[in-house]
Amino acid sequence: MLIRLGYDIELQLSKPMTVVAMLNVHPSRTADLLEPDEIQISPDAPRDEYLDSFGNRCIRIFAQGGPLRLSNSTLIRDSGEPDPIDWYAQAPSISQMPPQILQFLLASRYCEVDKLSDLAWNLFGNTAPGWPTVHAICDWVHQNVTFGYNFARSTKSALDVSVERQGVCRDFQHLAISLCRAMHIPARYATGYLGDIGVPLSDTPMDFSAWFEAYLGGRWWTFDARHNHPRIARVLMATGRDAADVAITTTFGQSWLKKFVVVTDELANEVPQPYTKVQAAGYSSVMQDGE
Repeated sequence: MLIRLGYDIELQLSKPMTVVAMLNVHPSRTADLLEPDEIQISPDAPRDEYLDSFGNRCIRIFAQGGPLRLSNSTLIRDSGEPDPIDWYAQAPSISQMPPQILQFLLASRYCEVDKLSDLAWNLFGNTAPGWPTVHAICDWVHQNVTFGYNFARSTKSALDVSVERQGVCRDFQHLAISLCRAMHIPARYATGYLGDIGVPLSDTPMDFSAWFEAYLGGRWWTFDARHNHPRIARVLMATGRDAADVAITTTFGQSWLKKFVVVTDELANEVPQPYTKVQAAGYSSVMQDGE
């Protein structure tokens, strides 16, 4: 299938500052792109591009004060296949785990593994290891956490979610990631496009989405504690330890979000006309609330 991807984001910057944007399709999906995937910056500003320590594509922008618009429209080919499943996939022993994977067992900004270890082992200590444990964790989070945009809070951590039992897309994933790590299963946060393709249309505005990946059987697998069933047409943008590593924009100075539009549309035939929340602080990031 062909999917039209795009966004139109406008920030108001209090002064000249550096802005880091993580808005490109992940390098692992580059071969599937049918059009350039380049951020349009208005007004034009000097920029450079780099890969961060997790392999995500980042753009550093040297912006003037005032409005800054970031937009893009691109086309990608997707298999249309749902998230794959392997019930027999197992997590490697920690002693045999690739060194670069070990960091995804540790606590991070939004994932307090140490504080959730007792909960994890009480709930899943007798569950078959590997895939069945991750599946059981997703079931539990999905059944015990209530979704709602009004529950969004930029400082909410996995521990908060375990107590409050409510949150947005990223909160479901943070709690599931923490429980996986507590069970010695490496897990990382993922963000990208996940439109209403192959499912009933939502009556809420399109947003970037969050899911997570667990390392089983020598590879990363997609899981989603928010939706808790295989989906089609996911397009990965970035992965990291948690949402703090994959903010769509980070401004090194005071800024305000003025416009935020995301589009993920399946194309029936050929290319149609492209479509054409940030904190006031010294350092601010825009992280999606999830769909």
